[in-house]
Amino acid sequence: MAAPPPSTITFAIRGPIARGDLPALYSRVCLMLTQSRATVAICDVMGVAADAVSVDALARLGLAARRHRCRIELRHASEELRDLIAFMGLDDILVSQASGREG
Repeated sequence: MAAPPPSTITFAIRGPIARGDLPALYSRVCLMLTQSRATVAICDVMGVAADAVSVDALARLGLAARRHRCRIELRHASEELRDLIAFMGLDDILVSQASGREG
């Protein structure tokens, strides 16, 4: 029997992201993943700053996705954000679509 095709959800995160925003953001994404049962979550991060708080937020979302048997893909990630994610060793968890260079 063939595996069902992956289901995808898309959502956006806009900055600036403050450390105090992280718990609520994590909770909202967990709820969305639970309700959708998606296997791929595309997160549009256009305009999100390349800083430690943003990468922390994205890493938490990556953890939430894994706990829901889902994979996070970043859309519209800046080169600086992609470089910081790679520097922090998270580029296997937070994959950028087409290296973030589309559109």
